[in-house]
Amino acid sequence: MKTYPPEKIRNVALVGHSGSGKTTLAEALLYRAGTIDRLGRVEDGTTTMDFDPEEHKRNTTLSLSIAPIEWDSHKINLIDTPGYPDFVGDVHAALRVADLAVFVVSAVDGVEVQTENNWRLAETMGVPRMVFINKLDKERSSFDRTLADLRDRFGAGIAPLELPIGEEASFHGIADLFTDKAYIYDSGHGEEAEIPEEMEEREHQVHDNLVEGIVVADDDLLERYLDGDIPSVAELEKTMAVGVANATVFPVVCGSATGPIAVDRLASFIVEIGPSPAVRNTFEVEAGGELMLVEGSPDGDPLAVVFKTIADPYVGQISLFRVLSGTVKPESSLTNTRTGADERFAKIASLRGKESVLVTELPAGDIGAVAKLNNTATGDTLAPKNKPVVLPALARPEPVLGVAITPTTTGEEDKLANALRRLQEEDPALALERNDETKQTVLRGMGEMHLAISLEKLSRKFGVDVATEEAKVPYRETITRSAQAEGKYK
Repeated sequence: MKTYPPEKIRNVALVGHSGSGKTTLAEALLYRAGTIDRLGRVEDGTTTMDFDPEEHKRNTTLSLSIAPIEWDSHKINLIDTPGYPDFVGDVHAALRVADLAVFVVSAVDGVEVQTENNWRLAETMGVPRMVFINKLDKERSSFDRTLADLRDRFGAGIAPLELPIGEEASFHGIADLFTDKAYIYDSGHGEEAEIPEEMEEREHQVHDNLVEGIVVADDDLLERYLDGDIPSVAELEKTMAVGVANATVFPVVCGSATGPIAVDRLASFIVEIGPSPAVRNTFEVEAGGELMLVEGSPDGDPLAVVFKTIADPYVGQISLFRVLSGTVKPESSLTNTRTGADERFAKIASLRGKESVLVTELPAGDIGAVAKLNNTATGDTLAPKNKPVVLPALARPEPVLGVAITPTTTGEEDKLANALRRLQEEDPALALERNDETKQTVLRGMGEMHLAISLEKLSRKFGVDVATEEAKVPYRETITRSAQAEGKYK
């Protein structure tokens, strides 16, 4: 894959409730872009993004994974995230480096609780958002019901850009509200056609509402529109892109990831109206105890942040990072501003699920991976030796459930301690404590599923089997009420 400048890069996190179809959508995007030559299935354990045995066993995403695609002379870094609430820590990590969050919502189930939670998280972090209404070819699916649900939960900024053609099993295309054209997928690829007569009136009405909603954000366009001059599609997209980047407008597109239907349209919209790192290129860092703004430029000093660590039993530690400024190349060296250790980027790669492709350089805004940064953990900032700036730490969810663990084999305490350290490097949402009162080592996580997966990884990745028991609560006695007594002292 060739090197792309920041304005040609899109960093996109796929976010939503478990089962909404995020991983299937990522697979469809990879297929439509020609990155893979066949569609994998979550149920068969053959998707690019879900590759851990624990994910295959449960048919669900348990940790974030990345894969780039090339689309219309752009590079889109797809970040697939877990939808199960126990793994929200990886959603935090993905949103930290994403310039756009695509919320995948099932047209059957509507807006579910984890979609709302992640939306509020993205809102707090200032991440632009758009919505892909998925599963329109399934029974009991409804675009109108889901759109109304989105508006009810997330407000007036919700702006549909497409309408579905057909319902449930008869869904076979979309009507583009920008161009007043239909795209039919009966042959497997979108073929341009006229809007079906039975939905023509509704499409024109929604089109007019969309145009009016866009032009009010630009005084020049509004004046021209009131004079009867309808803005071009390019002008409308440019104005909408500003609203998307400012997180005031949330476009809604639709389709089916399993078809795949209109997935190519989603990729085009990401390129056309999604913000690039060149737009979102200013970030806050701490230097000498003071906060300052740094502008990301490929020509500036190299600066990167590690947002995910993978503990690989064969390669060792793999650090996923985003380049904030400058250009990172193989054999370059940066300093970890937390530990003070010098880290050498012997080789840098672009990950595609579990596969890696070596690259010659990564400019500001791009995402990559590097192995064996042994003194660097998730959240660390890597900067030039003479400029020790630090990206503010990302708040992480507090663990809510604990389980006491002991090695099943006598004498493996040191091996267990080392494995737990590496597991925490991979998943900072885990916490470990030694309770001297109960004499227990307690592993804490976000829930039963989180802890179960972590213990399975201890065994599979590090060869340490543990026995578990309930974490004890230290018993204490105290005075609860007043009393009188007599005693004798000799």
